[in-house]
Amino acid sequence: MVVGPNGVGKTNLLEALHVATQGFSPRTRVDARLVRFGDDAARVAAAGTRGGVPFESVVTIQGSGAKAATLDGAPVASLDELRRALPVLVFTPDRLAVVKGGPLVRRTYLDRMLGRVAPAQADIAGEYARALAQRNAALRRVGQGLAPSSSVDPWTEAVSRHGTALDAARAALVDALGPGFAAHAAALGLTDAQLAYEHRPLAPEALAARLARDLERGTTGLGPHLRDVGIASGDRELRTFGSQGEQRVAVLALLLAEAGLLLESRGEAPVLLLDDVLSELDEQRRAALLAATAPGAQVVVTTTSLGTLPPAGPSPDLVVEVAPGTATVRA
Repeated sequence: MVVGPNGVGKTNLLEALHVATQGFSPRTRVDARLVRFGDDAARVAAAGTRGGVPFESVVTIQGSGAKAATLDGAPVASLDELRRALPVLVFTPDRLAVVKGGPLVRRTYLDRMLGRVAPAQADIAGEYARALAQRNAALRRVGQGLAPSSSVDPWTEAVSRHGTALDAARAALVDALGPGFAAHAAALGLTDAQLAYEHRPLAPEALAARLARDLERGTTGLGPHLRDVGIASGDRELRTFGSQGEQRVAVLALLLAEAGLLLESRGEAPVLLLDDVLSELDEQRRAALLAATAPGAQVVVTTTSLGTLPPAGPSPDLVVEVAPGTATVRA
């Protein structure tokens, strides 16, 4: 439990834990913003145990935004390697964009989750994005009279193949998340919660049939880059017709459902970082949220007061008091 008044750095502490284990901030996609003003670089290190074995991770971010990471002293080939080794899930108020934002936010969230839950499928979204970019470039070259229309054909086949695979992987993930999402949402007061993803094969013939329109626009108008993930309560789509409280519950239920899948697939629960969640829930839902975490899972929660803990809930194993510039373990 991380305790302190507003504005003293509790969220910064969670952000540092996320950077050290995932290689990026949950609050900004501009890495250079993580470097203190006047400094050339930032360095975040974390140490702990995984499966009973000690580990240490270090992430260094240059002022230019360039990043490097090591795990147990050895450089990692990519940050995906760090994320697979150290599964961490985070909730911050910004994550409400998963429900409130546009389809791109939900697609990106789902594709990142796919890489965490099914590492063997981590590259599917990237492979599709590369094929799509190549097809779009070919469409523009043809439209400018710089290439024959047949030059689009190889990329049409690639977009079809990778797009069909991505659609299937996303649909399978949404199906796997559905029961846990509904159960956790119900425990937190959101009834009849549902996830939906429209899955259909992306046939080369379907792409070829709209080639003239794609050439006119210079972009591919069919495929999983245009899909959305439906998040609803009964027949109410929560992006438009959900209250902010319901949207918050939906994001928390998604996080808890993913944590359950990770526990099932890896045999080890991910670390949960929960920023400013208890103050927005009533006592019953606070207790339900804390009860929903896997036994033995490490959960780091920020709050302005220990009074937000439900009386019937578990006591924190560790309390860190945060003041401007300091973090102290309470005796």
